[in-house]
Amino acid sequence: MPARGRVGGLRDRFSSFRSRLRLFFVLVVVLPTIAVGIVIFALIDEAEKGQADARLAARQESAIQLMDGERAKAARIAERIGRLAELAAALRSADDRRVQAVARLALRTSGAERIVLEREGQVAADIGDRNATFPASRRLRDRGRDIGLLLVSATDPVRYARLVRRVTSMDVVIEREGRTLATTLRGADGATLPDTGAATVAGRRYRVATFRTGGVGGVEIRVTLLEPEARTADAISHGRLVAALIIAGFFLFAVIAAYVVSRALQGEMATVLAAARRIGSGDLSTRIRTRGSDEFAQLGQEFNNMAGQLQQRLDELARERARLQMSLRRIGETFASNLDRIGLLEIVVQTAVDAVEADGGQARLLPDEGPPELVRVAHLGEPEERTPAVTRVEGRVLTTGEPAAAEVDEAYALSHPLRAGPAAGEAADDLTGLITIWRGKRPFTDAERELFEYLARQAAVSVENAALHRAIERQAVTDELTGLANRRRFDEALSAEVERAKRFSHSFALILLDIDDFKSINDEYGHQQGDAVLREVTSVLRELSREIDLPARYGGEEFALILPGTDIEGAYNLAERIREAIAELRIPIARDEDGGTLRVTASFGVASLPGNATEVSGLFSAADDALYRAKRKGKNRTMRAV
Repeated sequence: MPARGRVGGLRDRFSSFRSRLRLFFVLVVVLPTIAVGIVIFALIDEAEKGQADARLAARQESAIQLMDGERAKAARIAERIGRLAELAAALRSADDRRVQAVARLALRTSGAERIVLEREGQVAADIGDRNATFPASRRLRDRGRDIGLLLVSATDPVRYARLVRRVTSMDVVIEREGRTLATTLRGADGATLPDTGAATVAGRRYRVATFRTGGVGGVEIRVTLLEPEARTADAISHGRLVAALIIAGFFLFAVIAAYVVSRALQGEMATVLAAARRIGSGDLSTRIRTRGSDEFAQLGQEFNNMAGQLQQRLDELARERARLQMSLRRIGETFASNLDRIGLLEIVVQTAVDAVEADGGQARLLPDEGPPELVRVAHLGEPEERTPAVTRVEGRVLTTGEPAAAEVDEAYALSHPLRAGPAAGEAADDLTGLITIWRGKRPFTDAERELFEYLARQAAVSVENAALHRAIERQAVTDELTGLANRRRFDEALSAEVERAKRFSHSFALILLDIDDFKSINDEYGHQQGDAVLREVTSVLRELSREIDLPARYGGEEFALILPGTDIEGAYNLAERIREAIAELRIPIARDEDGGTLRVTASFGVASLPGNATEVSGLFSAADDALYRAKRKGKNRTMRAV
């Protein structure tokens, strides 16, 4: 059978009202029911997984609280031990044996699992279980002098793991430097576990969550909680079964209701269709006999009212057109206050096309950067066969800088320049863009041209306002001397990057730098020379920074560099390159007629998240402390945060 015949047969099959009702039932009930079922199943999956994640997070928080409790217990023991006069006397004597003897006695009597005593940075005594975890530290002082550091652990990994298992009902794995210290899960010893997500242990799948904490000597301890995925899978299966039963019941009800309704509609539709045909043929005296007050009765009443209202509506259309033009003028007056250029021009094009019944329109602007070529930023419809008329009218505007009209092969086009200045007397080079509309067969009237030009003039003012607004926004976040981000922009970016790094578990680094002895440069050579130094240092920062980095002038001779996706070592290496580049600068001395040059150096402090901090204030303080240590150690150097 030819393709045309098959299409005609398909059309005939759905020509009856009954067939269309069936098709409507499939489209409105069957397909949406299937789609809803798929969505509900997906939502059940997501909800159960979300509950599992929330449950795991809550258990992890409980484990952290238990760890804090053990650490608090260790702190209380450390406080009692720190008060021992024998301990202070032993540390003052510089006799390690005496210190170890006092430590053993304290271990037996205090309830501690491990005691470590450091004197002048060296371990003087390490007594107890080496696997003891969650130490508390106490600085020991005697007669106002620092005599040592006391580290006390009050629990061991096995005891803590059992406590967490009892409280949270989840299995626990405790590791240090890749070695398993304790676990409540058989087969987990030595297993490689991720920080989050899923893992397979002894042939079973688990959801995992991990947190880390410091141990004795700064060695990191890793605590991982595991929950079987089978629990979540069972919940998902139960939820899907309940949802499937509800959807099946709804579908059965819909089938029965559709059958009853379709039988009732056929009779009513026959009467309405006959009346509609008579009204469509121009017989406005046609009336439908109505019974009851249901929707078909209301439809019949509307048909009866239609004939009387048609003439009334024709008269109202003329008045509506006049009101529309007044409304368009009021809309045009609001254009000048709009700060979104592209959104404004889209409204202008749409409004202009609707107002004069054009086939289409477009707006083109000069870009803020790059070659001075007009770029289309808004359009409605495509010129197609009107292209010659559009090309001609836009060429006239670009040549004369004045509004223009063109006609080519019964295609008509209007175009208007966009600029913020007067409507006449400016050079074409001052144009910021243009707006063009077109249509076929019928030329634009003088009234239509006047309305189009009015809208275009208002749009030009708004485009200029938007440009001024963007310039003011840039000035508000830019340092005037260096062109870098100012402190306000830096603070906003730092907070945003820290939150992003925490949300997606990305690394993030911060560099702070301070020009060494900058005050002496201003005092000896003047502030203009100091400004020259700041600009040269700015050039180095721009040259060595990536596009995603944010260099900023934090204040005076202080600069900062935000480094997304960078760890502490990457930040340190970059800081060293910047420091060396600054040290190699030869800055001309403005007052030296012999061509003398000035050399400067800078000190740097680097810190990273999560390595050195977890919040904005902590990250900045860590980098600032590192910078201060670089200054104290002789300047012209880079220090990592500790």
